[in-house]
Amino acid sequence: MTRPRPLRFYQDQFPGEPLLDTAISHAMLRRVGSASVGESLRLYTPDDAVLFSSLDARRSGYAEALRRAERAGFASVIRLAGGQAALFLESSVAFAWAMPDPDARLHIRQRFEHVANWIVESLRRLGLDARVGAVAGEYCHGEYSVNIGGRVKVMGVGQRVIQGAAHVGGVITVSQTQRLRDTLVSIYRALDLEFEPETAGGVADFDSSLGPGEVIEAMCAVLRETGYEIVPERFDDSIRKQAQALIPLHEPAGHRGPDLARSARPLDPKTRV
Repeated sequence: MTRPRPLRFYQDQFPGEPLLDTAISHAMLRRVGSASVGESLRLYTPDDAVLFSSLDARRSGYAEALRRAERAGFASVIRLAGGQAALFLESSVAFAWAMPDPDARLHIRQRFEHVANWIVESLRRLGLDARVGAVAGEYCHGEYSVNIGGRVKVMGVGQRVIQGAAHVGGVITVSQTQRLRDTLVSIYRALDLEFEPETAGGVADFDSSLGPGEVIEAMCAVLRETGYEIVPERFDDSIRKQAQALIPLHEPAGHRGPDLARSARPLDPKTRV
């Protein structure tokens, strides 16, 4: 009988600190890459935030997009993955999975497939017609998006690779669909990017009884069924200190493309949320 694969599991919340949320994921990736800790997964409900990529930061409308995010009540963060702007809502479920791999650059597609299939199976467990694949006109178009019924994107995923590890992270939208669409329309117009608002939604649009808790419970159940031993952990003071030092890499006002590129590089044009 195959022994379960241990998976360090975190649900720590940092309310009011959206920059720290991303910096914690960055620090978790570095720790796994250095073999300080083993494979690590965080599932959490985030603060309202727009996660911009380094590519967004080079667009002429970026400063206006930052202003529009602020007016809509969203913090702005430079994320780990590439792609285009994505929205994290406090009613959504965010995930950050740091996977050790000495040949991480060789297994990008396999990790995308693994995580996308995990999300699909979790949502199907909740009775939803979840599928892997992009919907025409979706925000931050990605081959490994997850949609419902081939019509509405509910999950975006991105990936970063460093020496010794990879980080696969993203967000599952649960509710607040109208706010999601209105904010994305405004920001994508500022960035001069195409987006069809009807392609964005949340799982509660298809079953109003679903909330973040039900989604996280289903995600954990699928992990156990597929051979993982979930080992609950808490972040200690040392990782918070490490994350605080990484915050400048994720602050839009102090964004420094070359520094971020050295710390974690996008390795595939489809590596996006």
